[in-house]
Amino acid sequence: MELAYYSDYAVRLVNSEEPGRGKDALTSVDAVRDLFGANTSAARRTTDADVTRFRSVRGRLRSVFEAADGGDETLAVDLLNSLLLEFPVSPQISGHDHRDDDGRPLWHMHLADHPSNATAGYAAIAAMGLAFHLTEYGVDRLGLCEAAPCRNAYLDTSTNRSRRYCSDRCATRANVAAYRARKRLEADRADRENQADRPDRAGSVGRTADTAHVTTPAHGR
Repeated sequence: MELAYYSDYAVRLVNSEEPGRGKDALTSVDAVRDLFGANTSAARRTTDADVTRFRSVRGRLRSVFEAADGGDETLAVDLLNSLLLEFPVSPQISGHDHRDDDGRPLWHMHLADHPSNATAGYAAIAAMGLAFHLTEYGVDRLGLCEAAPCRNAYLDTSTNRSRRYCSDRCATRANVAAYRARKRLEADRADRENQADRPDRAGSVGRTADTAHVTTPAHGR
């Protein structure tokens, strides 16, 4: 398993809450266990106390993304380092579960945690994965969705560092909203121009009428 895979642990945990919409998915032990994905052995360690502990770690991870998204690289690194110190891991070479066509082990780096509880295990993996992604690709690769009120976390893996949204759905929604805003702006501008033209037309009509009134007697002569 590549170390980059572990960074998704951080994204999954952060996005279990949507502050802008007042939603929080971490309301039960089962919800916490779902975050572990295929790592069922670690998920089984989860207890009721982990629900509150997971929320605390989630807030700290979100702060890392917020600092990175705001351009404060030093703060993002400092916040992440505090998590790494509190929740350490031990890198190990693994390959017993993955073999090539000839039956030989596919050796890879694996993060072995030694947690006192499920939260410590998850936090250690999430922090290490995020740290690997940050140092490998850059702090600016950590972002928060610009499609308000979403603000979900994402890891930018685009070639030109252009990602701004957490999903295609949010990108489409933001583009539609921007299009409608432009249309409203164009309509408002057209209305203002029409209103500005009306006094001139009224004045022109008045001047034409006055001219006709003055010249009519002359025509009669």
